[in-house]
Amino acid sequence: MIADVVVGLQYGDEGKGKVTHQLAKNGDYTHVLRFNGGCNAGHTIYHEGRRFVTHHIPAGVFYGITSIIGPGCVINTAKLFEEIEELESAGINVSDYLLIAENAHVITDFHIAEDSKDKEIGTTRTGNGPAYRDKYARKGVRAEHVPELEHFLVDIFEELHLSSDVVVLCEGAQGFGLDIDWGDYPYVTSSHCTTGGAISCGIPYTAIRDVWGIAKAYETYVGAKDFEGDDPLFDQIREVGSEYGATTGRPRQVGWLDVGHLIRSSYINDVTKIVINKCDILDELKVWRVLDDENVVEFDGANDMEEWIDGLFPNAEVIFSRSPHEI
Repeated sequence: MIADVVVGLQYGDEGKGKVTHQLAKNGDYTHVLRFNGGCNAGHTIYHEGRRFVTHHIPAGVFYGITSIIGPGCVINTAKLFEEIEELESAGINVSDYLLIAENAHVITDFHIAEDSKDKEIGTTRTGNGPAYRDKYARKGVRAEHVPELEHFLVDIFEELHLSSDVVVLCEGAQGFGLDIDWGDYPYVTSSHCTTGGAISCGIPYTAIRDVWGIAKAYETYVGAKDFEGDDPLFDQIREVGSEYGATTGRPRQVGWLDVGHLIRSSYINDVTKIVINKCDILDELKVWRVLDDENVVEFDGANDMEEWIDGLFPNAEVIFSRSPHEI
């Protein structure tokens, strides 16, 4: 088996969907595996001139690649079928390519009702947290126990390990700053957003070829904690960059790229390639700043900033992206 992994290096909303979609288009993948999260994550994808926001369904379906919702995910069955219908009405064949790990867990109405009361963490109120809690309390509901999902069920071991020439693209959700272990606890999600999340879905660590770490040229966060500083430029970045949540539509709080956090997340995920998205937003505002050890560092131009960031990662290829749809 060969596997590439896509992970977020910040707080989600870094453009992982765009990168996964592009890799699926250009790569030699036999499978795309979504390895964490649920409908609390929205991946914005531009396919053949149309904009799609996926929540459960891996990006491989856009190119006829077998796409698996892995055991690290939680599934809202009603939302899943709504998403399937939406994509298929747009001409995307989902049913022939979508598989669901039989040991993935299911979000129940009770989970959603409980999560809707959240006022402290700032969740998407989609039931993910309670579903993961019940999973680890050993009283959850697995996909294999839901008759409506029977058509899609698969044994991950049989699908990935008993076939020949398997090449898997592992699609992550959220980001390092939201990881249940490594994020700013308790303002985190309930799943593992790191490369380790892919390994826990049945990917041997020795199979991993590249880890694509995705970030933005600035940072954004959606949730209850205070994240955004006083710089008036943050309002401009939010508007120019259309920084509103793909799942909830909530305005994202904005901050400068924290290079210390980027280094930490890159090393722990063992990234080999780093994509810095939305460099064009800073170009449009003609401001290039980062946060280094809580100090704001300003550069004279994009080239100076990019050379400086590139020098921080001698063991990884750093790609600075200015296209909304491609890398």
